Amino acid sequence: MSQRFKNVAIDTALVGSVVLLLLFFYLPIATLVAFSFTSSRVLTLPIEGFSFEWYGELIRKPDFFPAVINSAVVAAISTLFATALGTAGAVAWIRYRFRLQAAFRAITFAPLLFPQLLLGVVMLLWFSVLGNWLGFSTGLVTVVIGHVVYITPFALVIVAVQVYGFDDTLEDAARDAGASGWEVFREVTFPLLWPGIFSAAVFAFLLSWGNFYVSYSLAGTARTLPVFVYSGIAVGSSPIYPALATLNLVPALVLVVAAEILRRRALKRQSSSYSPS
Repeated sequence: MSQRFKNVAIDTALVGSVVLLLLFFYLPIATLVAFSFTSSRVLTLPIEGFSFEWYGELIRKPDFFPAVINSAVVAAISTLFATALGTAGAVAWIRYRFRLQAAFRAITFAPLLFPQLLLGVVMLLWFSVLGNWLGFSTGLVTVVIGHVVYITPFALVIVAVQVYGFDDTLEDAARDAGASGWEVFREVTFPLLWPGIFSAAVFAFLLSWGNFYVSYSLAGTARTLPVFVYSGIAVGSSPIYPALATLNLVPALVLVVAAEILRRRALKRQSSSYSPS
């Protein structure tokens, strides 16, 4: 077997693997979107006809709107806390050396290793015990706490990549020029870390917005959008829920595109500031 044939075989296998992986990821999403345009009242294959009926049904009966508000509130608050904690943890993780640092890193990564369902059940157990002691029940507050626990390690890892590539001699130069600690942070540190912080915030928001297992375990009688969709699909197979899920993809795509645009602009500004005048 010639070397050229081996190279062709390897390239074909790699390309085929990538194609199969992309199909594995995106075929369910494409099927979901296709189901939202069916003219049938039930989800069946092959899809019967083409219609915008179910999007009109969402407009006529917006009973999902409270769930959207709950998801937006939970995601916004969870993102704020998770990004702040993740940024502080990333700075401590990369730039400082202290005792028990290995234990700190292990604890940081622990929620990443837990399946979401297991994490939700364990936290439900804890909140049930605390609720009996302190007299409170599960709801949106417990969902926020659960989301912060789950998504903070993701935010930390994303910001840590930005902190790792940070040139701290720029801070030293600013201090030598007479800048105060706050001025160094405002004019040097934060702008250079901003691309990573913003990317972490977008990723944290999307993780919180689409989270089901933790939300389902800790929401009590409240419902977020994923829980609302699951509740509807559990009692029936109406295409209104694929339509709602399809609409749910739109803000996610907008946020991802916006994050990528802002990241590229920030990197361009950084490269231009480092280039000699």
